[in-house]
Amino acid sequence: MKLLAIETSTEACSVAVYVDGAVHARHELAPRRHTQLVLPWADQLLAEAGLRKSQLDAIAVGRGPGAFTGVRLAIALAQGLALALDRPVLPVSTLAVLAMQGQGPHVVAAIDARMGEVYLGQFLREHDGLVTATSDERILPPARAEALVQPHAGVGTGFAAEQGALVTALGAALSHFDAAALPRAADLARLAARAWTRGEAVAPDHIEPAYLRDKVALTLVEQGKA
Repeated sequence: MKLLAIETSTEACSVAVYVDGAVHARHELAPRRHTQLVLPWADQLLAEAGLRKSQLDAIAVGRGPGAFTGVRLAIALAQGLALALDRPVLPVSTLAVLAMQGQGPHVVAAIDARMGEVYLGQFLREHDGLVTATSDERILPPARAEALVQPHAGVGTGFAAEQGALVTALGAALSHFDAAALPRAADLARLAARAWTRGEAVAPDHIEPAYLRDKVALTLVEQGKA
């Protein structure tokens, strides 16, 4: 299995090449530089792996949720590459990619969605080390997050949003958290490889980005109230 993975849903620009279990990756906190970095990094990583683009089986992409511009960029690049190569796409939840960094069997992944909200998902780590969603992805004010039944590890910028309101809301059920973690393409590649074995690849024009929110900014009146 050989794939190229692109994740630009957050401030981090992350690209990986997966070759039969081996992963070559580049990851950098690079706000507003994603468009400059993704394709050159992809070429560098393919060269490191000794691959030509024509040898790829699929393109993997973080489908969000996350920053609107970042999600759109990743989707557009994945579609363009897949169409040019006549290859399918493996879209993977950005929250699932983020949850891969959580420690322990139960993980809550949360990304700061701005506007007083977070993107949130719950995951279970399977015997193979990969995570599986145990809840629907949601967007909500962090203070309104429901308490967890069993201890979970927290991961993602959502745990720093609104002065740590999510940490307070989850309380003792939060075993520990990493509020600085950002999704990595290396983890995306591993999840995408599993998706490939499950037959979850789709045609490039069938990718559905996970925005979760239709509204991208507060009005001037809402900003005043905030």
